[in-house]
Amino acid sequence: MLKFISVIVLSYLFGSIPWSLVIGKVFFNKDIRKEGSGNLGGTNAGRVLGKKAGITVILLDALKGFFSMMLAATIAPDAIIYAGLACCIGHCFPIFAGFKGGKAVATSFGFLLGIATFINGQYFFELILPLLIFIISLYLCRMVSLSSIIALGSSIIISLCINNPLSITISTLILWIFVVIRHHANIQRILDGSERKIQWMGKPLWEK
Repeated sequence: MLKFISVIVLSYLFGSIPWSLVIGKVFFNKDIRKEGSGNLGGTNAGRVLGKKAGITVILLDALKGFFSMMLAATIAPDAIIYAGLACCIGHCFPIFAGFKGGKAVATSFGFLLGIATFINGQYFFELILPLLIFIISLYLCRMVSLSSIIALGSSIIISLCINNPLSITISTLILWIFVVIRHHANIQRILDGSERKIQWMGKPLWEK
């Protein structure tokens, strides 16, 4: 029990590392919380600090989820799923950044990678397929927020289709609901047509 609790606490603390804030202050002398959307995620890091910094933040945030689950697999295997969820919560409510963090999208993909690596070995269905759905959605709508919600939502359906254990499907559902709630402002902007679209892919097909 002590190992289980320790892994959960460490996973939350690991998730609380605000990589976008660290990279912004160390390499750019900028507090990303005061620029762009103010969000401590990869998308805002890309807008404020540049594409390379944004990609770096996304990778580091995803690895937080994966390494938390790897720690659990080593110390307390029964805590693998819970460690991933705790890391995502830490990312959204980081103790090291005043409990104001990101939206857990990249960390959620790290969670899916952890499921594939440490539980079922289904890399294509758990990770690659949701990533492909994200890319296709992004190409069609040019909105990272909507594409993230669709891609992570698809992972629930995929989990059901491949007959995952109920614990995996439920945890994926919980994570998706959490991500949707964190995107409530984005959803409102999508509904009123004011959500920001990425520029590097050009205009959506229906606007060309």
